[in-house]
Amino acid sequence: MKKLFASMLAAIAASCAAFADEPVEITVQLRLDEHSYVTGERVRGVIDVRNLSPDKISTGYSNSKDSLFIEVFRDGGSVQLDRTSKKPQTARFVLESNQGQKLETFLGDGYDLTIPGRYLARPVVVHGGHRFEGAYASFDIVPGMAISSALQMFSNRKGLSREFSLLHWSRKGTEHLFVTATDKGASSKKWVTTDIGPLMRITKPSISILPSGEVVVIHRNGPDSYVRSLFWSLPDALEFRSREMILDPETAGQRRMQEMMDASGGVQAEERPWWKFW
Repeated sequence: MKKLFASMLAAIAASCAAFADEPVEITVQLRLDEHSYVTGERVRGVIDVRNLSPDKISTGYSNSKDSLFIEVFRDGGSVQLDRTSKKPQTARFVLESNQGQKLETFLGDGYDLTIPGRYLARPVVVHGGHRFEGAYASFDIVPGMAISSALQMFSNRKGLSREFSLLHWSRKGTEHLFVTATDKGASSKKWVTTDIGPLMRITKPSISILPSGEVVVIHRNGPDSYVRSLFWSLPDALEFRSREMILDPETAGQRRMQEMMDASGGVQAEERPWWKFW
């Protein structure tokens, strides 16, 4: 009986020690902006970290002992991707006990997401030698539907050209227009894909490449309006510069006339005696 009692006390003590050694409670979640992305997009998401422990969490500083990163898998989680960049995936931060932090991240900056298919991403916080894993966030990489393309030649860089492509894909139930660019010849770099907004497929979008390096894309985004998107494309750089609305020339005059009528109070009915019907 004494031996049984002693063994029970030993088991209770062991369980208490194990409970004391359990990792502190830290939660981490990843939310992506979209369910699908066209090949080459940066795949933006927000990581939500909550520190419900009595400890302090610190990542990214010279004296930080903790880390935050994202693991990405392909083919239903069977293939884990290797990082293509050693840069931090989020901004550095410090969390005191009972504090939270939301951090922006771009999965395409640290992983090769050029192969179409389904991917899984999982955020992980490492603190005190323990891993705190968030739930998987799934997303698809799609090639997009081609509309048109254009080729840019560089007079000051022999052997280098850049092919631009206009693609469309549905996003939240609305068609969007995307611009992609890939170097040919002396380089094979694939530049970041840019979503330039909703697209009405009444009029085919146009792309123009100017000798100065300006690339202009015009597409219809409403019944009587267009969007003019401007890029700067140089041999070693490609940058999105501006986006502006343009009225449809066929309806701009009608709209202007309506604005003038509204400003003047509109067309007033002519007053006639009640007995005159002409």
